[in-house]
Amino acid sequence: MCVYIEEGDYYGCLALLNKKILAQKTKFPILEYVTHEIFPRIPEGCQIPFCDKITQLDEMGSSVVTGTALQTRLEDHLEESLEKSIEYIKHGNVWFHCDHISERVLGHALLNYPEILVPVLPGFLKEKDRWVIRMVGVASHYAVKRGLKREYIEEVFTLLMSNADRTDPDEKSGIGWAAKTCAKFHPETALKYKEYIDSSPKVGRWFAAKVQMGLSVSEKYKNKYTD
Repeated sequence: MCVYIEEGDYYGCLALLNKKILAQKTKFPILEYVTHEIFPRIPEGCQIPFCDKITQLDEMGSSVVTGTALQTRLEDHLEESLEKSIEYIKHGNVWFHCDHISERVLGHALLNYPEILVPVLPGFLKEKDRWVIRMVGVASHYAVKRGLKREYIEEVFTLLMSNADRTDPDEKSGIGWAAKTCAKFHPETALKYKEYIDSSPKVGRWFAAKVQMGLSVSEKYKNKYTD
């Protein structure tokens, strides 16, 4: 599509990307592949403006592209990538944009840099925006499913549990998804708090149900991660 993208010419590439890829029903792996091919060819100073323009297109796949693009910048631009991901999630203002970006940016960062990301998750959960709350849940689901180090599992699970009284449907969906995944892959952690989860008035029944769902299939997965 774009063998080489000179500074000032990336808008033409963006228009072609939109017409040939984003405006079509393109599968996510193809969107990710195209992004990995194009994005490194864009001058670094133009990469964030490129992502801004993709976000403004508001296509369903635009958040897959921006999430993948920001993921490639995490190692050298961690804080900026997280800030931009939140900006794009809020702009998208719908669950699928939130989920596409949350997995690829915060989820990937949490998996690969847990010593940095786990301590800042509580701050995200203090935000008033429901998509930022959902973001933490989706990212936690992704990281745990992909093999988050065992030493961080209980801290993540108890953080989710401290938000088990949420009432917004989108927040509950994200937090519950992550709780289910924790229980599925690390049942010993969920079982440690099972009595509290089942009896505490501070824990919504939706959260308890998600934990139980995870535990119900945990036998198959509980030994997947041994680190």
